[in-house]
Amino acid sequence: MSGYYELRHTVGFEETNLVGNVYYVNYLRWQGRCREMFLKEKAPGVLAELREDLKLFTLKVECEFFAEITAFDELSVRMRLEELTRTQIQFSFDYLRIDGGQGSPVARGRQRIACMRGPNTATVPAPVPEELRRALAPYAEDAVAARVLAAPAPPGRPVGTGRAR
Repeated sequence: MSGYYELRHTVGFEETNLVGNVYYVNYLRWQGRCREMFLKEKAPGVLAELREDLKLFTLKVECEFFAEITAFDELSVRMRLEELTRTQIQFSFDYLRIDGGQGSPVARGRQRIACMRGPNTATVPAPVPEELRRALAPYAEDAVAARVLAAPAPPGRPVGTGRAR
């Protein structure tokens, strides 16, 4: 498996519930934060397009929990590209509790987004921006996908990871 984009986070009291473990909605917030920081660091031109007419609509989000985490746990949220089509992107997220340099899995999630353009009353699907395609290539879940992603997508044809499902 190739690389991942990592967001490090220390859990705070405000992210826990009355029992003391992390409230589930925070895992979804961390997915969004990881995606945002990726754009800021790896594809800043896409942020400028978001100020224009590009929109990134979240179509689906999910998270499966394996273990509880609590306040002051050190967390690594690792994002990988799972699938890329002409207009949509699917990410996978691994959540690991970091203790003594070792990571133990606490959750796994996914997020699917669609690229859209146009005014709010008339948005239409739009191709994934080239800068974003290039930025995502090193984070594809397999080597073949990384090579495919590095090349521009032909108009009107989907680009996938080539993984069997």
